Amino acid sequence: MAKLTGNYEVLYVVNPALGEEETAALVAKFKDLAESHGTVSEVDEWGKRKLAYPINDLEEGYYVLMTFTADPAFPAELDRLMRINTGIMRSMIVSKDA
Repeated sequence: MAKLTGNYEVLYVVNPALGEEETAALVAKFKDLAESHGTVSEVDEWGKRKLAYPINDLEEGYYVLMTFTADPAFPAELDRLMRINTGIMRSMIVSKDA
């Protein structure tokens, strides 16, 4: 039997050059998107942290960890939307189900 929903978490790094309002709007946008396709358990904003290596000549990034439940097709769409958004520097989505 196919899985109807799965547990996922996404860690993404927002460009620190964005202002506080733009960063908050971006976090809210992806939270609302995940809520429209499932349920969001937690959004944990880690804040600005030093990157392990420079990305586009930037040394810092604003980290956000979001845990959600959604149908198995949604993470691919979320990844696509994060890749085309210029405010997101890096993102990684993992399934928490074994």
